[in-house]
Amino acid sequence: MTLPTSWINSLTRNLLHSQDNRFALPRTCLVGIGSDLRGDDSAGLMVVRQLLQHPHADNLLIIEGGPAPENVTGKIRAFRPEHVILIDAAHMDEPPGAIQWIPLDAIDGMSASSHSLPLSMLAGYLTAEIGCEVSVLGIQPAQNEVGSELSPSVQTAVDEISTELINYLVVG
Repeated sequence: MTLPTSWINSLTRNLLHSQDNRFALPRTCLVGIGSDLRGDDSAGLMVVRQLLQHPHADNLLIIEGGPAPENVTGKIRAFRPEHVILIDAAHMDEPPGAIQWIPLDAIDGMSASSHSLPLSMLAGYLTAEIGCEVSVLGIQPAQNEVGSELSPSVQTAVDEISTELINYLVVG
C-alpha cells in the first residue's frame, strides 16, 4: 500500500513554507491519539512512538496524547506551535489502513471514539487558545476491540506515515 499522492502533497503544502528558495518547518506539534488496549485505535500512538525514536528539531514537539489528548493541552500551549497535527484512528468508510486528512468540520463522529472529548472540541480549543492551525490525520481501523492487536493493514499505514513524517520533520 502506498500513501496517496494527495496526502504527501498536502503534507508538503501544509507544513513546509518557502523561505528564500528553501523550505522551513513552522513550529509544529504532533499528537498521537488512541488507546493501547483497543487494537487499531492505537494507530496514532504508534506513529508518534516511532517518531520519538529519532532526533528532531527544536521547533517540533511530539506527544503521546493517549485516549484523553485534552490532558496534554498544557504542554501544547507552553510550546506555542503554529500547527498542531492530531493523528488518530478514524472511521471514514474507507478500506482498513486508508490514510486521509480529515477536514475539521467533518471530524465529529469520525473518530474511533475511544477518547472522552470530541476532537472538534479539542481543535476548537487549541485554535482559540493558541491561534494555531489544527489538522487531523485519520487512519481507517480494521477493528478496535478491547485486547486486540494492531491489524496488518493499519500497521502498514503507521509505518508509512512515520516514514513520511521522518522524511519531513526529523533531523539527523
